[in-house]
Amino acid sequence: MGRGHRAARDRLPAGPVRRDRRLILYGCGDCIDDYEGIGGYEEFRDELRLLYFASLTPGTGTLQALRMVPMRARRMRLQRAGPADSRWLAQTLTRIGRGFGSRTGQQPDGTLLLSPL
Repeated sequence: MGRGHRAARDRLPAGPVRRDRRLILYGCGDCIDDYEGIGGYEEFRDELRLLYFASLTPGTGTLQALRMVPMRARRMRLQRAGPADSRWLAQTLTRIGRGFGSRTGQQPDGTLLLSPL
């Protein structure tokens, strides 16, 4: 598994991808930060965050499953994201992950699952 932090100014696509059956997480900055209220980047939906729960094969690091719980940051606190926000995240992560051979599906409870195309 690889993990990376991105500076807020980079505005690069963030999220999980599968590469060679291994998990790479991009955009793993602070889960709670003090960037709230900074304007000019609203289309990037910086208020939405993901909690990652990965199942990996011991010894090889092969990704077995990745469950993501969408959260919304507000006033230095996290709350569960609503259905529309979860759907937006799933669509965005699928678009970004397509080039890496993965898609993100939304479960009835709003949880997101990464799977191969």
